[in-house]
Amino acid sequence: MSNEMIYGIHAVKAVLASDPARFIEVYVLKGREDDRLLPVLKELAELGITTQEMGRKALDDKADGASHQGLIARVKQGRQYNENDLDLILDGKENPLLLVLDGVTDPHNLGACLRNADAAGACAIIVPKDRSAPLSAIARKVAVGAAEVVPLVRVTNLARTMRALQEKGVWFVGTAGEATHDIYQSKMTGPLAIVMGAEGDGMRRLTRETCDELISIPMGGSVSSLNVSVATGICLFEAVRQRRG
Repeated sequence: MSNEMIYGIHAVKAVLASDPARFIEVYVLKGREDDRLLPVLKELAELGITTQEMGRKALDDKADGASHQGLIARVKQGRQYNENDLDLILDGKENPLLLVLDGVTDPHNLGACLRNADAAGACAIIVPKDRSAPLSAIARKVAVGAAEVVPLVRVTNLARTMRALQEKGVWFVGTAGEATHDIYQSKMTGPLAIVMGAEGDGMRRLTRETCDELISIPMGGSVSSLNVSVATGICLFEAVRQRRG
C-alpha cells in the first residue's frame, strides 16, 4: 500500500478521528504552539505517533508549495472504494443522497465538492475512474476533513453503475443548461443522486441520457455558469431543504 501526504489541522484531525493507525510520521512547524495545534499534538503524542519539528522552508518544500498550516503528516493510503462497495454503503439507508461528478478534474473542486457532500449528509460521491481528479493532498486540504468520512467511489463504467442504482430505486437528477425546468421545480425527496458535469463540457452524452431528469440552476446575472463546487452546493442543499419538509 502506498503512502500519501496530508496537509493542515483539519485533515490530520480527521485521520486521528477515523483511523489513527494510518499515521507514519508527522512534521510540525518549529515554535508553533497555538490553541488549535496543541490539542492535536497532544493526541498524537498519546498515541505514540512520532512528530518532527521543522523550519518553515523545509516544511514548505515538503508540502510542495501547498498551504499546510504548519502541520503535515505522512500516512498510509486510505480505503479505496469501487462499485462493489456501493451495496454496503447504501445498506440500511432508506433515503440515500448521492453525488455523481462526471469529469471534474480539478482537485480543488473535488475537495470543495467533498466538503459540500459531507455538510449535506450525502453518503458517497461517485466518479468515473477516468477523467476524474485524484484524491490528492490538495483535494484533502480543501475538503477540510470530509475526504476521510465521505466515501469517494471510483467506478469503471459510470452509466452502468447509474443503471444498477436506478434498479434499486435511486432517482438520477442531472444538471444541464438545456434542461426544461429548474432545480426548484424538481422533486428531490426520495432516494436521490445529483449528477454534476465537468466545467465547460458538462455531463458526457451517455451520462446525460441515463439521467431520469434534467434540471438547471436559474441564472439572473451576466455570467452564464457557476463554478461546479458552488453549483453542487446549491443542488445538494435544495435537496436537503426539500427532504426536511
